[in-house]
Amino acid sequence: MNIVILAALLALAIPAVAQSESKTEVFSAADIHGRLTQLAEQAKTRGSSGSTLGEYGTHAIKLSERTVSGGAEIHVHFDDVMLVMEGKATLITGGTIVDPHSAGEGELSGSGIRDGITQNLVPGDVVHIPAGTPHQLIVAPGTTYSALVVKIKE
Repeated sequence: MNIVILAALLALAIPAVAQSESKTEVFSAADIHGRLTQLAEQAKTRGSSGSTLGEYGTHAIKLSERTVSGGAEIHVHFDDVMLVMEGKATLITGGTIVDPHSAGEGELSGSGIRDGITQNLVPGDVVHIPAGTPHQLIVAPGTTYSALVVKIKE
């Protein structure tokens, strides 16, 4: 009887050990602010800039900074979840991509979106864009837009 109890306890302990191997990461507000400041400088000359905080197999956490509008895009294999950190932008979703072309690895891009839904984004907004959904960010001239983006693999 004691052997059965010991075996049961060991069987229960194995998943607990396997779970404890993962590494918890905390990205401090100071670190994020510092990275966004660097990205903002890069975005002034390039129009956009980004940084990966961490990649975890099923998802990645990224920072995105824009001073110009982006093209239309579709991510076939990734949902995007965005937390608007700074600035304003107009998000266009749905509809049809204008002049679509492959951007590699299951990605499509184009010059714009026809017949999409337009929504205004401000700091604090959270957005979920499902995989396969056309989307485009329009940034007003003179505006800096930044977001924390979680890309979730479908």
